[in-house]
Amino acid sequence: MGFGMATNLVKQGYQVKGYDIFPKPVERFKEAGGIPASSLADSAEGNAFYICMVASAPQAQNALFEDPKAIVPSLRHGATLLLCSTVPASYAQSVANQLQILKREDIFLIDAPVSGGAGRARTGTLSIMAGAPPSAIEKGKWLLSEMSDPKKLFIVEGGIGQGSNMKMVHQVLAGIHILATSEAMGFAARFGLDPRRVREAVIGSEAWSWMFENRTPRILTEDYFPGESALTIILKDVGIVTSMARLNGFPTPMCGIAEQVYTAALARGWGPNDDAGMVRMYYSAPVTKVEEANSEEAETERRTRLIVRMLVAIHVCGAAESIAFAKHVGIPLEQLYELAVDAAGGSVMFRECGKDMIRGLNGDAEAWSTTARSNLGQLIKDLSQAVDEAFEVKCPSFLASGALNLLTLGQKQGRPTDSDASVIKIWNV
Repeated sequence: MGFGMATNLVKQGYQVKGYDIFPKPVERFKEAGGIPASSLADSAEGNAFYICMVASAPQAQNALFEDPKAIVPSLRHGATLLLCSTVPASYAQSVANQLQILKREDIFLIDAPVSGGAGRARTGTLSIMAGAPPSAIEKGKWLLSEMSDPKKLFIVEGGIGQGSNMKMVHQVLAGIHILATSEAMGFAARFGLDPRRVREAVIGSEAWSWMFENRTPRILTEDYFPGESALTIILKDVGIVTSMARLNGFPTPMCGIAEQVYTAALARGWGPNDDAGMVRMYYSAPVTKVEEANSEEAETERRTRLIVRMLVAIHVCGAAESIAFAKHVGIPLEQLYELAVDAAGGSVMFRECGKDMIRGLNGDAEAWSTTARSNLGQLIKDLSQAVDEAFEVKCPSFLASGALNLLTLGQKQGRPTDSDASVIKIWNV
């Protein structure tokens, strides 16, 4: 994504220096009109603005502070530093602390993780979640605007760390939905269903998610090697969720399940593979080569509907976990909703049920007591049947089983007729 962000700024007429530890991206950047830098220090020297876009907090720490030719010592007085990597909020805050220790309080730091992929990076239409003191936002907002969709630049109140927290609670949804897609398609294969028909049914239903629509084409073509989004990326993001949850003493059971399944896949050597390849944890053969069950059309439709309902329940619990964690770390819920509803973490259930969860947290008790959607009792009934039948066909139901436990806890705290949105009450936020 960093390459796309840099070349987009070049196309807009800015003089941009770029550095990468690998020579080929630097050569490509020069061909695209950029100014190649020979080191991190060279890339920073003399610049009023600097964008750090690396894969992880350890990489950022090395680039900013620990490399013999690190960025921070080379930044000019009063420079603005945009940390656009996806890192824990605690690390973003540590960067601010390290700047103070080094007596570089003159640097305007903005915690500004991005989302949208390489394509939107190239077109300058990323979603950006920025947290910083008002003085830093004032200095850097123009640059943030150049790289983002006009409707997708979110200035998150609360200072350094809140941009990363906003990205984190969005990735709760993304991490759950990616694995849910594979769980559904693996279940469909175990059922002997045509995966293309299942895809069409889900996309046209209340079980739709952005991740399902985006990842299933790669499942159908086995485009995993390397594919578009490596397993290690979502594992890193989910790991940020669970580590920050532990730091905050907050339960994130659905992300905890996802992290464990992703880790099991990593142990199989799948780290560089596309995360759509997680379907192999459920069904090892290509899903398009499954031997279709010789079933009546009514039975095929019933099984397909069971998969739809399974996804609905998982998405409800994912929405609750994301929104509850967001409230716990002080993220404005309406801002999270605006960000996620049309982003990679989007789903029908987040759009509809998530809205009612937020209404309930804002004091509207009716949002949790009645609904035109399924109540808790119906969700539990449908999901129990899905888990039972998954066991019969020897298909793991990692997320479905976790969601069933959460919904059952939710029902114990209320009534079977309570709204699906009421499951958020078990987080006691």
